[in-house]
Amino acid sequence: MATYKKKYKPEGKKEANQIDESEFETAGVLNTLDETASKSEQWIEKNSKPLFYSLVGIVVIFLAFLAYNKYVVEPNELEASNELAFPRKYFDEAATAGSGIDSLLNLGLEGADGKYGFLDIASSYSGTDAGNLANYYAGVSYLQMKQYDKAIEFLSKFNSDDEMLGPVALGAIGDAFSDINQAEDALEYYTKAANKKDNEFTTPLFLFKAGQTALSLKEYSTAEKLFTQIKTKYSKSDQGKDIEKFINAAKYAN
Repeated sequence: MATYKKKYKPEGKKEANQIDESEFETAGVLNTLDETASKSEQWIEKNSKPLFYSLVGIVVIFLAFLAYNKYVVEPNELEASNELAFPRKYFDEAATAGSGIDSLLNLGLEGADGKYGFLDIASSYSGTDAGNLANYYAGVSYLQMKQYDKAIEFLSKFNSDDEMLGPVALGAIGDAFSDINQAEDALEYYTKAANKKDNEFTTPLFLFKAGQTALSLKEYSTAEKLFTQIKTKYSKSDQGKDIEKFINAAKYAN
């Protein structure tokens, strides 16, 4: 009877083969890394000058930026701020004057005695905070003088995230449009003013103005929403005291 003889395979041979293969793979990886490193070195060597010049260029630009801010922007900002003090004196006087308001506002706008007014500062220092603020003062001055087109022009140039000035400037544009019977535009800017910053003073004030303007436009549902917002969030404000009657006026309007 034939018997099956299992062929004997010496132990350790398989492991030896695996070790050889592993060593081969490792050597291949190392060769690949060597080739990559060599190519990288060659690329860096080849492009060393452009890289150096690029680095120098970045440093020069950065230093130029710092120098520009220190020797141009900051002195210009300080100069503009100092110039602003002169017309603001007339603007502040006009706020408390019983008469002659327009002449005071004109002095603030045009300047006097060789001093700049708001218009000069807004033009000559347009890139500064003081120049930006001059647009605000000019716009409010024109609004008080009932020159509404100019008020809208200068107030539209003013940009601020200040808690009060930002909303007030937008609301002043709304007032100007309201005074020239452009109610749709007035409503737009009153709404922008109300949403600019959330606080207990400007927000209910301009929500109320927006609501009244919406009533005049017979946009009753819009008016009701605006008045209701005052009731919900700003009931303790001056506008919130009698707001219920305005809500009802909008709700039951024909």
